Amino acid sequence: MIKKLFLTPALLLSCLFVFSGTVFSEDLEALLEKAKQGDAGAQNRLGFMYAKGIGIPQDYAEAEKWYKKAAAQGYTSAQYNLGVIYERGEGIPQNYTEAMRWWKKAAGQGYDEAQYSLGSMYKNGDGVPQNYAEAMKWLEKAAERGHAKAQNNLGFMYDHGEGVPQNYKKAYILYDLSSAQGNKKAKYNISIIEPRMAPAQIVEAQKEAAELRKKIKK
Repeated sequence: MIKKLFLTPALLLSCLFVFSGTVFSEDLEALLEKAKQGDAGAQNRLGFMYAKGIGIPQDYAEAEKWYKKAAAQGYTSAQYNLGVIYERGEGIPQNYTEAMRWWKKAAGQGYDEAQYSLGSMYKNGDGVPQNYAEAMKWLEKAAERGHAKAQNNLGFMYDHGEGVPQNYKKAYILYDLSSAQGNKKAKYNISIIEPRMAPAQIVEAQKEAAELRKKIKK
């Protein structure tokens, strides 16, 4: 029997996020057949459906299996998603080493969400020794690709001198870039840092942020 996928608004938003704006609505049997034939995109979607219980019973072991098949083909979304279930320990033993391994593969291909996740792990020392140099490296890569949370976190590091010399101007620029994308934390951070800066310095930082936004959009 062919099953149709019916997505609630919340689940639809999740799918939009994970699959870069692609809405999917496929027959489950057809999707499974594509996955069995080696289609990495289908394998990743099937893994996501099992992980979230979309149209089928939630099954993390099956999610891991299908994510792995797609990830082994170099499919970045699957590599990232696989890292997520290892990092969170969703239905499987938590494994930071495996999470890092798969995130590094995706990050190396320019997947900004994986770059941000790696940077955050190193910044906070989650499952790895705290390493500000590595945190900076990966957060910078994600920030350059326009990742709002990475921009805010990187700005925070410059703001508070975490692993780098304190630099309010650089912090402001990054907060400004992030805030322009609707990041409320960045907007709050701007309100905190502004009193510590000279008016001329703020104007200069705003101009540089505006120029960077143009480059990032390109």
